[in-house]
This record gives sequence, structure tokens and C-alpha cells, in this order.
Amino acid sequence: MLKQQDGDVKTLEIDDAGTTSEHNIESIGTRSTREVSKSDDDNDDENNSISAELDPDIAELPKVVREVVSFQNDPSTPILTFRYFILSIIFIIPGAFIDTMNSYRTTSAAYSIFFVQVASHWFGKWLAKVLPNKTIHLGRFFKFNLNPGPWTIKETAMVTITASSGATGSLGTNALSLAEIYYGETVNPAVALFFMWSIVFVGYSYAGIARNFLLYDPQFVWPQALMQTTLFQTQDKSDRDSIQGSKQMKVFFCVLVGVCIWHFFPEYIWPMTSSLAFLCWVAPENYVANFIGSGLGGMGFMNITLDWSNITSSIMLYPYWVQVVQFIAFVISAWILIPSVKWGGLSNYKYGLMSNSLFMANGTKYPTQELLTSDLQLNVTRYEELGHVHLGAQRAWNMFFDYAAYVSGFVWVVVFGYSSLSSSFKKLVKSRKTKGSLSLQYTDRLNKIQSAYKEVPLFWYLILFLCSFITLLVILATKKLFMPWWCLIIGLVFGSIIVTPLAWLYALSNFQLAIGTFNELLYGYMIQTQSSRHPAGATVYGAIAGDAWYRAQYILQDQKIGHYMHLPPKAVFFSQIFGELIGVPINYAALRWVLSSKMEYLNGTKVDHLHQWTGQAIVSYHTNAIQYVVLGPSRLFKNYQVLPYGFLVGAIAPIVIYAMYRLFPKSKLKFNLWNTTVFFSTMSTFYGNISTGPFSQFIGGTITMFYAYRYKHKIWKKYNYLVAAAIDTGYNLAVLLIFIFFSAGKTVLMPNWWGNNEKSIERCFALAKK
Repeated sequence: MLKQQDGDVKTLEIDDAGTTSEHNIESIGTRSTREVSKSDDDNDDENNSISAELDPDIAELPKVVREVVSFQNDPSTPILTFRYFILSIIFIIPGAFIDTMNSYRTTSAAYSIFFVQVASHWFGKWLAKVLPNKTIHLGRFFKFNLNPGPWTIKETAMVTITASSGATGSLGTNALSLAEIYYGETVNPAVALFFMWSIVFVGYSYAGIARNFLLYDPQFVWPQALMQTTLFQTQDKSDRDSIQGSKQMKVFFCVLVGVCIWHFFPEYIWPMTSSLAFLCWVAPENYVANFIGSGLGGMGFMNITLDWSNITSSIMLYPYWVQVVQFIAFVISAWILIPSVKWGGLSNYKYGLMSNSLFMANGTKYPTQELLTSDLQLNVTRYEELGHVHLGAQRAWNMFFDYAAYVSGFVWVVVFGYSSLSSSFKKLVKSRKTKGSLSLQYTDRLNKIQSAYKEVPLFWYLILFLCSFITLLVILATKKLFMPWWCLIIGLVFGSIIVTPLAWLYALSNFQLAIGTFNELLYGYMIQTQSSRHPAGATVYGAIAGDAWYRAQYILQDQKIGHYMHLPPKAVFFSQIFGELIGVPINYAALRWVLSSKMEYLNGTKVDHLHQWTGQAIVSYHTNAIQYVVLGPSRLFKNYQVLPYGFLVGAIAPIVIYAMYRLFPKSKLKFNLWNTTVFFSTMSTFYGNISTGPFSQFIGGTITMFYAYRYKHKIWKKYNYLVAAAIDTGYNLAVLLIFIFFSAGKTVLMPNWWGNNEKSIERCFALAKK
């Protein structure tokens, strides 16, 4: 498609992978008529545009990358400085503790990586002013300088990457907590720590599989990494007194402060703005209108939210085609299927339509605790008395499409991504034969810049995997945890298979496919014939198999930031390992503090009058354990025989779409963008509690990733990612302040008023009565 704009001719191309790229074919002759008095940033943009035409190695990069990433690099810039280590530890400790603690609370304040990115930069510049320029000698061969010079943006990037790795929670705490809260079994501290380290490092080692295909190839932009790089570049420009850089930082902080102030309203003062249910305003006492219009327990039809937590920065990161597919799936799931069940004949079981709990035939919640014997096995007699479990209709189709999404992720990559992955594989083989770096096999400017550094050897990843594997094998073989040792092998095999296709999807679209339900289902099938089946085993398996993908994704994303910021790969790899070495003990310390001080609330012995220490996430894991381990998939699916067909649908759908794409390659319908994995995964989303976000997300995404990207591109490229980071940071800061002011000590509730109605903040009174 050709489009004339501002004297430039642009071609918009959509490749087989579903990515979009624009190539600027600006005529050099038009440049002489332009104004000379431009900011440095505008001149840089113009120069990049011309360079893309003159330099093939720059033209190979997607336009969105050329507009953000700097092509200047000084390999001699200090990276692993004393200042880096100090700030990394300072920012990891609170983040790791808060993230773990939050997993047990009903409400909490997130620890934002953008906060780390901004705060570490200012603290770093302060340290550069106050620390003495002094060399410290440790022994005969080791020395370092306390203050080697001015603080650099590369040090900021390194601190941020380290915090991104270590200042997080751990999947391992879920299994440890479940066993201790519900079954009174405390895992040895050393076993717990090495288990938590090992599952993380397995994921890090699996990144070595996918990096050869997804890290160096310029077509994989990794949108989240690009957003953080935008903020890094803006901070750097501001430090260099660039007029545009200073302007961008002013915009960043103005948006941050504005969003922070605003979110006191939807989150505390005026909660009605979090879900504007227009149908409820028209007919507040009409149950049908309330159910259709409510975003809090209803369908969310034409419902608008002004709460960023319901919108998220995905509207400024996801390509527009992803957002369109997601919205179509939401419309089908929430606006078509839900009313078809409630008022139609789509399902005979009407109870628990918008609930993810297990039910009895009469609609009451299933008493799962009565199913266990003293040795944690299924009480068959009691099960026969109670009858089989029932699922709400929405929960049932969520599971169906969850299975379809998992298989679709593999098939889609095979049919649509084969050419790009095979090309990467050929370059990998060539690099091994020539004993060169894989990055040298790509000719774009960024890979040429990175060739100044030595690549992380593959054997580093192999050593990391072997250490983690042996540790886990010893723990499980000696029965220190709750899962058979041979399940470890299966979990790691599945992890090695899924890491590349799922990372491929994420690298292109920033869309992350959740895999927890499938892992627990698979584990249930594996052990259903075993005489001993500890309920916590499913959570152990989910942590191992899940981190094989999730942690691989995070390390690859941060390594892409290192690629964009021209950081030495070995230093980035070290920083990620260092972050987890610090973070995991803090995770465990937070777990021990919570379980020692809040156990009576978490196990139900006492009721927390603040309604905060409820351990809702652990309750959900326990329900899944009963569902997949105690009952077993065979019993659960006996009356839901259609569910396994989700795997078949997931396998066939991408092939059908690919056939349509091959038959009609120039169709305006663009079948290669009809990504079934995104569609099925969105169909598996549960809308029982909140359905107010998707419609607002689609409106916001249309403005940012369609209108602004196409018709206001100069403004978009300067501010899109920057504003996204500012809104995320402002929202997280607001939630933190609300938590500190109104929940950390004595809970202070907002008085009821028109915008905070005690019966229904949406004013859906009929639904509230029901």
C-alpha cells in the first residue's frame, strides 16, 4: 500500500509472520526546502531516515527500531561498576520482598520496573557526585574504582535489567505455601532455596535455545524491550541537554504526576469511574439491563473504564492486529456466549455461569475439603455421596480454548514462522562452521555494533542447565518435595519444546500465552494411576514447567534491551544471574515472614477484619490441586467429554487459516493476521469478576496503534512508548501511596457518596440485589 505524506513515499508491508514494517523512500532532493532550525532529535530522525536509504545495514532494521535505538556506541564505557552493584542490591531487596508479600494479599501495590529505571538513574548521578575517585585493592590481582567517572545510561540499563531479574516474586513459593498452609508440611529451608533457584535458572538456560532464533534477527522487535529502550534514550538525551530530550522528560514526569493524582479517584475516591456502566444509568432497577451493562459481574456491554489497571500499556505495545483479534474474541465470549447460556439453550447447567469454582448439581459450591482422607488421598465413598463436580459454562469454554491455544501456538509457528526460523537455523549452522558469532551472520547495524563484544558461549547455558537439573533431580529423588522425580524429565522436555514458539509470538506481538492450566492438567494425567498423589505436586510441576518458559521469556527480553542499548552480552548474562542470587533468598524470607505472622488468617482459623491477608492466589492453586490431582482429569472430564477436542481445534485452525492465506495472499482480509493462538487465548480469559476493560482497550488501541501510528507518526514515535512508561509508573505510584496512606496500618475506608454507592458503585442496583 502506497501513501503520500509530507513529501515522503512509504510502503507498508506485512510479512508472513504477521509483523508490520515501513520503509522510508524519502527523496533527498526535498531536504533542501526544509527548515534548518530543528531540534537535535528532529535532525536525528531525518538523518536516520536518509541513512536508511543510503545504508543497507540500517534499512534492514524495522522502522520503529530505527526511530528509537541509537547507533552510537562506546565499548569502553564502564558497565559493572561499584555503583552498579550498590544500586542493584538496593533496588532488588524491596522489590523481591514486596512482590512475594503481595501474592498473599487481596490488594497490593506493584513494584514497577519503570520506577527502578527512573530512580536508579537519578541515584546513580548522585553517587557519581559524592563518591571519591579512589581505587580499592582487594588482594593482589583484584581492584576497582569507587567512582570511575560520570554516571552513564548503560549503568542505568544494567541496574534495571538486574532488578527485572531479581526484584520479582517466585513461582516456587506457591508450592511451599500450599503445602504448609493446607497440609502442615514445612519444606527444609535449604531445599526450598535451591528449588527456587533451580527453577529460575532452568528458564534462563532454556533462553539459550530460543536466543539463536529470536534475539539477533532484526524482524523480532520485542515491543516491551523497545518501550524501555525509549525511556533509556530519553533519559540519555536529557542528560546531554538535548532540547528534545529535556522536552520528552518533562512530558514523562507531567504524565506520571497527572496519572498518579488521577488514580486516587478510580482506586479510592470515585470508584464509579473504574466501570462506567451506561445501561445501568438508564435502567438501574432492571436486572437484564444491569447484567448486560455491568463490568463488575456482568457482560460489560459498551462499558467504559477510566482505571488504567483495566486498560494497561498493552494498548501502546501490542500491534493493532493483535488488539483487533483480542476484541473479536472478547465480543464472542462475553457478548455472545454468556447471554446464550443465561437466556438461551447453549448449556443445560445454568449455575455458576460467571464463576471459576467447582459446583454440585444444585448449584452450591463443592465441599472440596471433604474429598481428602487423612493421608491426602481421594475419599471415594464421600465423592460418590456428593456426586461429580460441575463447572460453570464460562469456566468450561475457558478450559476448552485454553487447550486449543496451547496447541495452536506450535502449529502457527510451523506454518507461518517456518521460513524465518529455518533461515535463523541456517545462519546458526553457518556460524558454528565458521566458528564465528551468530550475530555476525546478520548484517544490520545493531548486530555489527554488538560484534565488538564477545557472545555468551553456549556451554554457559549448558552448565547452568546441568547444575539446575541435577539439583532438582536430587531434591525430587530424595522425596524432599511432593512430585515424582520422573515428572521432572517430562516437564523439562515440554519446556524445551514450547520455549521457542511461544517466545516467537511474544517477540513479535508482546502477547504472552499463559500455560499454567495445561501444565497442571498434564500432571494430573501423568499421576492419576499413582497410589500416592500429594495435592501440592501439581504446583511443583507447574513451577518447574512454567518457569522453563516464563523465565526464558524475561531473560530474552532483557537481553534484547542489552542488544538495543549496546551492552556486552556477557555482562547482561551475569547481571541476570546476580539478580536472582540476591532475589531468591529475599523471596524466601518474605514467605517465612508471611507464614509466621499471618498463618491464622491464611488457613482460615481467624478472619482478617481488613480482608487483606486472604491468600486468594494460594486458594486458587489449592482448588486446581483438588481438581487435577485428587479427582484426576478422568473423573473431572467424564461429564465434559467435549473439552479434549480443544486440542484438535487448536491443531486444525492454524492450518485452515494458512490455507486461506496461500489461496488468497493479496486478500484485503489479510488472513496471516488472523492469529488463532491470540484468539483462543483471549477466549480462555475469565470475565467473571471484571469485564470492563476490553472495550476501553480497543478504543485506546485504535487511537494509539492505528490512528496515531498511521496519521500522526512523528508524534507517535517520540511519545508513544514514553507515555506508556509514564502512565505505568504513575499508576503504580498511586497504588503504592493509596496502600501506604489507607491500608498499611489502620484501614481507612472512603465514605459512601454518589460516586461510591454502598450498594453498587456502578449503580447497577438490580444486579447487586440479585
